[in-house]
Amino acid sequence: MQRILSFDQAPPLSVPLRFFLTAPAFAIIAAMLLFWYGPQALESRWSPLTLALTHLLVLGFLATSMIGALVQILPVVAGVHLPRAKLIAGTVHFLLAVGTAALSSAFLLAQPLLFKLALLCLGSAFLSLLAMSAVGLWRVPNVSATLWAIRLALIALFGAVMLGATLASAFAWTFGLPLIELTNLHARWGLLGWVGLLVIGVAYQVVPMFQVTPLYPPYLTRWLAPVLFLLLLFWSAVDVLTRQQPNGWNTVMSIFVALGFLLFGVATLYLLWFRKRSKPDVTVMFWRTGMVSLIACAAVWIAGRLLPQITVAPSYALLLGVLFIVGFGYSVINGMFYKIVPFLVWYHLQSAIPQRGIVPNVKQILTDSVTIKQFYAHLGALAILLAAAQWPGILTRVAGLAFAVSSCWLLVNLISATRMYRRIKLCAADGLAMKY
Repeated sequence: MQRILSFDQAPPLSVPLRFFLTAPAFAIIAAMLLFWYGPQALESRWSPLTLALTHLLVLGFLATSMIGALVQILPVVAGVHLPRAKLIAGTVHFLLAVGTAALSSAFLLAQPLLFKLALLCLGSAFLSLLAMSAVGLWRVPNVSATLWAIRLALIALFGAVMLGATLASAFAWTFGLPLIELTNLHARWGLLGWVGLLVIGVAYQVVPMFQVTPLYPPYLTRWLAPVLFLLLLFWSAVDVLTRQQPNGWNTVMSIFVALGFLLFGVATLYLLWFRKRSKPDVTVMFWRTGMVSLIACAAVWIAGRLLPQITVAPSYALLLGVLFIVGFGYSVINGMFYKIVPFLVWYHLQSAIPQRGIVPNVKQILTDSVTIKQFYAHLGALAILLAAAQWPGILTRVAGLAFAVSSCWLLVNLISATRMYRRIKLCAADGLAMKY
């Protein structure tokens, strides 16, 4: 059952919008690095350049977008009061942007000072976010499935931040730590725990609401996120106790985690198939792309657990990364931008302008004819990135260029919605008529 939304508690438009406008910029930087460095950017998941690109996408695009969505969702969906939301969100945004740039530069330049700066900025940003949201979240009396998943995602984020801080400290002060084992745990809790669980929780609310689908089955919303969290916990414990040596237990745990995400992907595709509106809009197409990518990622992971010999190839880990980060995470967030941003622009204009006939409807703020072109650009970029993971020598620069075009297009579309908001407010203040 969906929670009644409280839009009167929504923060100012500038609070989430600063995160949404910054996220594509980091994706553009990642695409430019991919184009500039060419095949060496996809040599191995452990190369400094690949690590820089990964963090530009995971922190710069995924985390930045998700934090912007959280500061909007928590007051509206959970009724969580965020004290001094504008000030704290601005501080978190600044620290996150500086920390992401510092960390990516640290990998590229191998500078301990930059790792220290990234540790300070990113640690402060995420701990501020957790402190801002945790108290209010745990005081909510009636906890929905969405809130449970968000709670678990924030716990996973705390674990990922602690592991990331440990790794950054090892690079900054050259501590002798098991870097590969810590990196695997950090990636697991950051991607599967934080990104995966948060997308699942948000989907319970926004897919039925925005896509006009049936509700997710009660058994899925009640058990999926908690079971996935426990499986991640047990899997990590087994890996720590066995120093990540292959054994039956960690293989079984990892396969069950993959099956859980595969179940979510199949269930979401099923709901989207039976949505009440027969004609799919662009957000539906992004969600379908994201779910197909998630299912493919789970299938590739399971194949690697059952046939370990295929995991030796460098392309295996890169393929998993592209499917989860770009295919799943980026696609879903890109699609949600085209629902959330026009809706927020419309809502805040309606609240600010009492005159009738001035505020455009949601579909006029970002039309399908504009957004559908960017979807196909994204789909093409994703296909080339997947091919480049297998054949980096001839396709890496093409993939970088295609991804840059898609990300630039997304940024231009979001900026156009923002400019419409400002233009209509100015015209309404001056008593002028508007044409859209």
